[in-house]
Amino acid sequence: MFNYRFIRRVFLILLMLAAVTIQSYGFEIYYPKEKKSETTYDYGLFIGKARNTELISINNINIHTASNGAFAHSVKLKDGENRIVIRSNYSTKVYNVYKKKPAIKAAAEIKELEKRTLLVKSDNTPLRRAPEDIGYNIVSYLFKDTRIVVNGEKGIYYRVFLSKDKTAWILKSDVDENSCPDTEPASFVNMDSERFKNANVQTITFTKNLPYTVEDGEKEILFRVYNPELSDNSVYTLNILKPKKYFYNVTLNDGFYTFKVSEVPKTFEGCTIVVDAGHGGEQDGAAGCLGDKEKDINLKIALELQQLLKQRGANVVMTRECDGTITLKDRIRLAKAREANIYLSIHMNSIGNVAFSGIKHRGTGVYYFNRNSRELAEILEKTISKSAGTRRDGVKSRSFAVIRPANYVGVLIETAFMINPSDTLLYRSPEFAKNVAEGIVTGLEEFICE
Repeated sequence: MFNYRFIRRVFLILLMLAAVTIQSYGFEIYYPKEKKSETTYDYGLFIGKARNTELISINNINIHTASNGAFAHSVKLKDGENRIVIRSNYSTKVYNVYKKKPAIKAAAEIKELEKRTLLVKSDNTPLRRAPEDIGYNIVSYLFKDTRIVVNGEKGIYYRVFLSKDKTAWILKSDVDENSCPDTEPASFVNMDSERFKNANVQTITFTKNLPYTVEDGEKEILFRVYNPELSDNSVYTLNILKPKKYFYNVTLNDGFYTFKVSEVPKTFEGCTIVVDAGHGGEQDGAAGCLGDKEKDINLKIALELQQLLKQRGANVVMTRECDGTITLKDRIRLAKAREANIYLSIHMNSIGNVAFSGIKHRGTGVYYFNRNSRELAEILEKTISKSAGTRRDGVKSRSFAVIRPANYVGVLIETAFMINPSDTLLYRSPEFAKNVAEGIVTGLEEFICE
C-alpha cells in the first residue's frame, strides 16, 4: 500500500533541492554588492559571471558574455526609484537603485577684505590659482609658518595677495586664524647658486618664511618668492636651466629657500625607483567581473617588477609587499624620504559616471601630472601594451595625488580594465603580471638609458 504522505514529502524535498541547485548554478553579480542602493550617478554598472550555457539579460537586453563567463553592462538611471532585473535561464535577481538629485550649492561671491597677515599651519599646504579643490590649480606647496597676506574670501577659501599682478587662493582651514605675526616685513639676506654634476641648485634667504610659486617652462624652471608685506612689486625670480629628463624639489628652513633641479640618472644602478602597488588592506580598489580585487592584481605585478628591477641593479623601494593598508600621504612621504627618482604606481582601471563600452573601456592607459613625466608615460603606454597584449588606451594628464609631486618622475599605470570581460581573459592569465612587468622594464630602459 502506497504511503502518499511520504511520497509527497520526498517530492517536496526534491523540488527544494532542485531550486537550490539551480540558484547556486546561476550567475553571480560582483558589483554592485548590495541589492538596494542609492547614487547620484546617471548610470548603474553591473558586472558578474555567468555559468556554462547561461544566457544573461538585464532589463530584457541580452548581454554578451566572454568565454570565461564575465559580463558587464550599464543601465541608464532615472531620478528616483530604478528596478533592474537580471535574468538567465537558471536564475533571476532584482536590484533597486535610487538615484538622488545632486545638491546644487549657490556659488559663493568674492568678498573683499582688509589686508591681514596669517601663518600657514603645516607643510605641503596647496597654494591654488583658483578657489577650487582640483589638482591643476596648485601653483606650489607652502611650508609651515609661511607668512601670507589675505585680502579677500570666497566660500571656504581666502584670496592670497602675492604682488600687484599676482593673487592665489588657500583653504581657510590651512591657516592659523589666531596667529598674530609681527608687523615687521621680511628682509632679503642673500642669494647664491651652485652647479653639480647632475643638479643645479639656487638658494635665496630671507629673515622669515615667504610664499613662492613654480613655473615649469620650456627650457627652464622659474621659482618666484613674494614679499607683499614689503611692497606690491617685491618679487624675487630664480631661473634654473633644466636637463631633458629632470625632477625638482624645494626646501625651506627658517627663511632659507633651496631650489634644486636634478637630472634623472642614466643607468639603473644609480636610480631609485618606487614601485607602488595601488590600494591594499582595507582598500580593495576596483572589483572585477569574476570577483577579483584590484589590490591583489596590483601587488602581483609590483612583486614581479621588483624582481626584474633588482636584477638590473636599481634601488627598488616598495610601498607595500603584502596586503596592507597605506595612505596616499604615507606613500608620498616614503618616496620623498628615500629620494626617489622615479615613481611607478600600479593600478587596474574602472569607469566613473559614464556608460560602459566594451570597445572603449579596455586596455592599458598611463597617466602623468607634471611636465617632466610625460615622456615616460608615452613610452610605457607603448611598451606595456606590446608586452601584455592589451589595447593602447592612451596617455592622459590627471591630478592623482601620488604623481603630483615634482620631486620625482611619476606615472600611474592602469594596466587593464577590471570591468571589461575581454580584459579579464588577459589579467587572469598566469603570465599577465610578468608580461606587464617586462613591458615596464623595457620602457624604463628606453627612458633611462637612452
